[in-house]
Parts: sequence; structure tokens; C-alpha cells
Amino acid sequence: MAHIALLDSDNIVTEVFVIPDNVTEERVAEVTGKKCKQTSYNTRGGVHMLGGTPFRKNYAGSGYTYDEIRDAFIPPKPADNAILNEDTCLWELVE
Repeated sequence: MAHIALLDSDNIVTEVFVIPDNVTEERVAEVTGKKCKQTSYNTRGGVHMLGGTPFRKNYAGSGYTYDEIRDAFIPPKPADNAILNEDTCLWELVE
């Protein structure tokens, strides 16, 4: 099974759900009429938790942003003093 994230017009994740492995992003987009991107449940901070190949830096969640340039899912910024770590695409708080 695979996980797919539906995106709004600003590339914000609105929903994540499970699809069969043989269903493509293109097919989901065709059926839903929305832009979508596959996401890996086992990827966080650019590391695959089971030793596999990391995919799109982070598992997508509602409110995350899909960054086309980085090909990564980025969580919502938690505070004004947070800075994005370019390697992990996770926010780090700065004092």
C-alpha cells in the first residue's frame, strides 16, 4: 500500500490517504480532480526509518506544504523564530 497527499492550489496538504501500490499519482489526480503527491509513511527528516530510501524528506500531514523545488513535504512553521533546516526540511527553533 502507498500513501498519497491531496494538495490545494497553494500546495498545502488537505488530506492523506492509503492507495494500492499499482495506482499512480496521475490516476488519483484524474479521479479526484486535485493535485497530489505520493508520500512515505516511514520518512522523517530525510531519513527512512526502516533503512530504505527516503522519499520527499517527510511524511505529509494535513497543513504541510509540498515544496516543488525541494521535492519535499514541510510541516507548518511552529513559531516565528523557527528556521528551516534545508537538509531535513524540518523547523528548528532559534533563541
